Amino acid sequence: MGKFIVDFVCLEKKIIIELDGGQHMDQEKYDADRTRWLEQQGYQVLRFWNNQVFDELDSVLKMIARNLQSD
Repeated sequence: MGKFIVDFVCLEKKIIIELDGGQHMDQEKYDADRTRWLEQQGYQVLRFWNNQVFDELDSVLKMIARNLQSD
């Protein structure tokens, strides 16, 4: 999207899902700038740490579903 690569996107709902590993701890400014740009394009960015996906998958999926269902 633009000059950025996103992990997952729902174009219809304008939601981007980002899965972050440990490398993102060292690039907080880049991620913040990237999120700000994506939000300026009208997208909502949902960000999850990899360990959340592995350890708390049900809650991650519920949060994604809740955001996909809202208008």
